[in-house]
Amino acid sequence: MKIFVTGTRGIPNILGGVETHCEHLFPLIADNNTFNITLIRRSSYIQDSNKIQQYKGITLVDIFSPRKKSIEAIVHTCLAITYARIKKADVVHIHAIGPAILTPFARLLGLKVVFTHHGADYNRQKWGKMAKWILKTGEKWGVKYANHCIVISQTIYNDIQKFNPKRVSLIPNGVTIPEKTLQTHYIESLGLQPQKYMIVVGRFVPEKGFHDMLQAYISLQTDYKLVFVGDADHESEYSKHIKIDAKKHGVVLTGFIKGEKLHQIFSHAGIFVMPSYHEGLPIALLEAMSYNLPVVVSNISANTEIELPKSSFFEVGNIHDLSEKISQTLSDKQQIDYSHILTRKYNWHNIARETIQVYSQL
Repeated sequence: MKIFVTGTRGIPNILGGVETHCEHLFPLIADNNTFNITLIRRSSYIQDSNKIQQYKGITLVDIFSPRKKSIEAIVHTCLAITYARIKKADVVHIHAIGPAILTPFARLLGLKVVFTHHGADYNRQKWGKMAKWILKTGEKWGVKYANHCIVISQTIYNDIQKFNPKRVSLIPNGVTIPEKTLQTHYIESLGLQPQKYMIVVGRFVPEKGFHDMLQAYISLQTDYKLVFVGDADHESEYSKHIKIDAKKHGVVLTGFIKGEKLHQIFSHAGIFVMPSYHEGLPIALLEAMSYNLPVVVSNISANTEIELPKSSFFEVGNIHDLSEKISQTLSDKQQIDYSHILTRKYNWHNIARETIQVYSQL
C-alpha cells in the first residue's frame, strides 16, 4: 500500500510538534513491509544538512513551498496531493487542520484520505480573522470528508463531535523513554550546571507563553538559570522582543536543537516549565516526563488530560501562580517516575500499530 504523507514541514530535524510526531511514527510504519511511505517535505525548510532522499525506510520528496506563513501550507499541500495522484497513491495522510482544507480536493481526485487533527490552530494568537476562518474550515472539511480522522487527544475528540464524525480514532502522540546521558560538554559550553537550570521548549510564538515565563523568572529569587530551547520558524515582532528581553535578563537561548544537544539539555535540567495557552497534546511535555523531570505546566485541557499531580499545574496566564508553583517545585526534592504512564498510554510502537489498523481498514 502506497501512503503519501503531507501537512508537515518535513523530517528529520525540522522544528515543530507535527514534525516530531511524523519523525517518530512513520519509520515504525515503514518497518511493516505492507506499507510504502513517501513523506513530502516543504522545500523552504530543506537545508544542505538534511537534503536527503531516504530516512529510516521512508522516501522523502521535496516540493516547492513559499516561505510565507499565510500560504505555505495550503500551496504546498495542493502540490503534494497532485503529486500523490500522479504517483497513484493508495492513501494520502494529511496532518493538521490548515492543510486539511484540501481534503475535498484529494477526494475529488479519487484519493483515500486519512486526516490527523493535531489541535485547534485557530486558537493561536498569531492568526488574523481570515486565517482563523481558513483553519476552522480546514478542521470541518478534514473531519467531514476524510475517509478516516485521527485525533491526538481526548480534548480534540470531544471538540469535533459537533461535526458528527463517522470515522474517528483517538491515537495520541508518543515518546521514547531515553537513558540519561552523563555527558555535559554542551551544557557547560552554555554556562550551565547540571540540575541548576530550568527549561522551556517550543516555538517563539505568543501562545507558547514565553513572555509569561520571563516575567515569572524575573520575580523569582533563585540561583537557577532559565533556558529557552527553540526559535521562531517565521521571525516576528514577538520573537524579536522575546530574544532581546531574554538576553537582557540573562536567559540562555539555545536556538533550535536536536540530537545530543537536546539530550544533554533534558538529561541535566532541574525543572521543565510549559506556560502554553494552547496545545494539541504536547510532545515536549511527554519528552520532559520521559526524563522524569519535575514539571510545571499551564492548566489548559491538553495538559490536564495527562496524568500529572495537581501540584504540577498553574492557572494559565497567571504569572504569580506560575512563579509560586516553580518555587514550590524547586524546593521539593521528591523523586519522580512517570514511566508507568508513558509506557501505557504514549508508546510509539502501539501508536504505529493503531495507525496501521486505520490504513488497513481503508
